Amino acid sequence: TYIEALASSISTHLKGLDFEPEHIIASYHGIPQSYFDKGDPYHCQCQKTSRLLKEKVGWDDGYLLTTFQSRFGPEEWLQPYTDKTVERLAHEGVKRIAILNPGFSSDCLETLEELALQGKEQFEEAGGTRFAALSCLNAGDAGMAMLEALVRRELAGWL
Repeated sequence: TYIEALASSISTHLKGLDFEPEHIIASYHGIPQSYFDKGDPYHCQCQKTSRLLKEKVGWDDGYLLTTFQSRFGPEEWLQPYTDKTVERLAHEGVKRIAILNPGFSSDCLETLEELALQGKEQFEEAGGTRFAALSCLNAGDAGMAMLEALVRRELAGWL
C-alpha cells in the first residue's frame, strides 16, 4: 500500500513538471553510521523502499538515487549525503533533477527548508538549472488513501 501510494504521488507530481528530470533522488533522514554498524536495519529499509519504488514505477537502474540528509555533529552519518550528491550531479553536467522524501510522512522543515530551498540553491550554484522538490504523501489523495487502508487493516480484528 505504501509503495503504491508513493508511486501514484510521484507520478502525479512528475506529470505536473514542465521538465523531465535526468535523475530522481530519494532522500531519507540520516542516522549515525555507528547505528548501522551496531545492526540498526534502517539503512536496509531505505534501500528496500527505493528498490520497490523503482520496480513499481519501472525506472531504469541509476535513475533513482538513494541518499541521506539532516546530519549534524562530528560523527559520520549514513552516506551518500543528499547535499553532496546534489552538488556532484550538477558538477557532472546533470541539469535537471527532482527530489523526494519517501521516509517522511509529511512535509516539514527538513523537506521544505533543507531540500526544497537549500537543495535547489546548492544545485543551481553548482551548475544545475531545473530542480523540483516533490511533496510528501500528506499533500495528496494517494497518501490519505494509504493511511486509511493501513488503519482499516490494523483495526479489522478489533471488533
